[in-house]
Amino acid sequence: MKVLIAPDKFKGSLTSLAAAEAIARGWAAGWPGCEVELAPIADGGEGFAAVLLHALKGEWVEVQVEDPLGRPVSARYVWAEKEKRAVIEMSEASGLWRLSGAERDPLRAHTFGTGELMRDAIASGAVEILVGLGGSASTDGGMGMAAALGYVFEGRDGEALEPFPCNLPAVARIHRSAVPPLPRVIAACDVENPLLGARGTAHVFAPQKGATRENVAFLEDGLRHMARVVQRDLGTNFAETAGAGAAGGLGFGLLSFCGATVSSGFQIVSEALQLEGRIAAADLVITAEGRLDGQTLDGKGPAGVAALARAAGKPVMAYGGSIEDESLLRGVFDAVCPIICEPLSLSEAIARGGELLEDAARRTSSLVRISSEFRLQ
Repeated sequence: MKVLIAPDKFKGSLTSLAAAEAIARGWAAGWPGCEVELAPIADGGEGFAAVLLHALKGEWVEVQVEDPLGRPVSARYVWAEKEKRAVIEMSEASGLWRLSGAERDPLRAHTFGTGELMRDAIASGAVEILVGLGGSASTDGGMGMAAALGYVFEGRDGEALEPFPCNLPAVARIHRSAVPPLPRVIAACDVENPLLGARGTAHVFAPQKGATRENVAFLEDGLRHMARVVQRDLGTNFAETAGAGAAGGLGFGLLSFCGATVSSGFQIVSEALQLEGRIAAADLVITAEGRLDGQTLDGKGPAGVAALARAAGKPVMAYGGSIEDESLLRGVFDAVCPIICEPLSLSEAIARGGELLEDAARRTSSLVRISSEFRLQ
């Protein structure tokens, strides 16, 4: 039996690599001698750069940048010298994890630090920049990122505006004369939300970042206004493009200010890891994520793994720390396995994530081994 282990992260608990290693330990304990291969995955969110680091034979580059509230922090991105390619996670500089609950400020949090990472890669001669979208602390439509690259946002009196979401409604003109030549930019994301409307970034994602109902209405109006100014001054209109609403509208910003294309983060990772061929060579495919629910099926990594497994005619099993909408999940995965067997608080479950995942893998591998042995009799 050859098992390919291709989990996503357990947010706040395990990286995708740590999750893969925990599952491998469990399978080795429950089925000694079973051959396992690790292929930790990511979509466009956290973990995207780390997963591509080895596939691209890259190295980490560390840069001093601004966090979402303008404070100096150290952030990093992956640099692949041979291809002159940079892989940036926007959450590294501009992620919600950078702020405590009390610090969340939806009207001031920005993406300037992400633009600084891009600017550093451009100065190093980047031919291509992959930007993973996810985990954002801001809803600025990419205004901060654009400002870091040299765009100037002017108010009605000609004054330069700080690139804060609270200034979105005040933008009267956008100037790009100070922007250097930009390389190819790919926005890697696995959500299809547009910038505006009921499915847009303000309504769907801003409340997770501390926005009140009044904040949401303000941000929606501000983003709509900026989209009109962008269309007038830059001649582009991406407000309704799928993925424009990703990462607080950074998808829109990359499309509008950088001429980016949007691509599936999972597809980028899958191709770099040669996942299709590795799945075809396996007898069983295992994936996992901290939370499995209906949203998992909307472009998330485990669903991508399952689609490749189904196409190759391979059974696929999924572990989850939290499982909802199981009837929907069963239509995609051959087996859905919770890793928690006893009442636990969320904090305890997060702290014990590796242990719980390893135990679940041991239990299921024992069952699969017994079933396999009976079939061979």
